[in-house]
Amino acid sequence: MAMMYTPFEPNVSFRYILTAPSFNGIKFLCKAISLPSIDQGEVVIDYINTDFKVKGKSRWQDITLSIYDAVGIPGPGAPGGPIDIHDWLLNHHNSSNGEDGWAFTGYKEDWDIEILGPAGLPVYKWELKGAFMSAINFGSMDWAAEDAVIAEVTIKYDWARYS
Repeated sequence: MAMMYTPFEPNVSFRYILTAPSFNGIKFLCKAISLPSIDQGEVVIDYINTDFKVKGKSRWQDITLSIYDAVGIPGPGAPGGPIDIHDWLLNHHNSSNGEDGWAFTGYKEDWDIEILGPAGLPVYKWELKGAFMSAINFGSMDWAAEDAVIAEVTIKYDWARYS
C-alpha cells in the first residue's frame, strides 16, 4: 500500500543571515541566534466562586546571539564581530565618560533575521524592531582549549514581525 504524504522542504537551523546596522560583517560571524518568542500574560477575573482568564500584556522575549571573535580583518566595512559590538556598546553607555546614549537616535536599531532556502535565497524573515543590547560576554581564553572565542550577546527588542 502506498503511503500518502505531502512533500515539503524543512527549514534547517544553519541557513540564515543576520543583518544589523551597527555590525558591518555580522552575517559572516554570527554563529548562532535564537528566533523571536512571545509570552502572553493573563488577567484573572474572579466571579463568585470561580474565575476566568483573559489575555494580558504581550511581552517579546530576549534573544541570544553568539558571534565568532574575528582577528586581523582591517578596513572599513570589514567584519569585526566583538569590535562592532563594543562600538555599539558605546552608543548604549560610554564607560570612559559615563554618558548614556539616546534610545531612538542612538542605540536602538531594527534587525533582520533572514531564513534561507536550499538555494541560499531568503524564504522569509523576522524583523526585530527597536533592538538593543542588554548584556554581553566577550568570551574567555584558555591555554588548554582549542576552541574559537565566542562572544555572547543578549538582545532585547520592542516587537517582531514575521514576513
